[in-house]
Amino acid sequence: MTQVRPVVTRSGTEDQGTAQSGDCVRVSGVSPQHTPATRIWFGRVSNEPGHRSPPHHHAEAETGGYVLKGRGRIYFGDGYKEYVDMTEGDFVFVPPFMPHVEVNMSTTEELVWLTARTPDNLVVNLPDVDDSELEGYRRA
Repeated sequence: MTQVRPVVTRSGTEDQGTAQSGDCVRVSGVSPQHTPATRIWFGRVSNEPGHRSPPHHHAEAETGGYVLKGRGRIYFGDGYKEYVDMTEGDFVFVPPFMPHVEVNMSTTEELVWLTARTPDNLVVNLPDVDDSELEGYRRA
């Protein structure tokens, strides 16, 4: 009989082959790609200072995020004119199929999120939007 046991992904051995969107870098700690998990993706998402993702959504996946470090903003809605801001310690829920842009609002500090997504890290990239359309955003 096979013994059921926890699976640890050691620091430095995370899966780098997960779906990406532009300057938003996702690294998988728990996922179907490299653990026995079948219904969850959990990882670290980071944006360098002043960087952002292109518009995208996560298909049918529900997303929960936690801001571990930095100041983030998620643009959404018609023309990405609406947004919510987050800082260290904040949690966020992003509904399935919701087009959005994830932004690091600092031009000097990295933004780091811990993100859980079910059933997997689904990323559907959409046509880009010019930086000038994102109120208050500026690159490093």
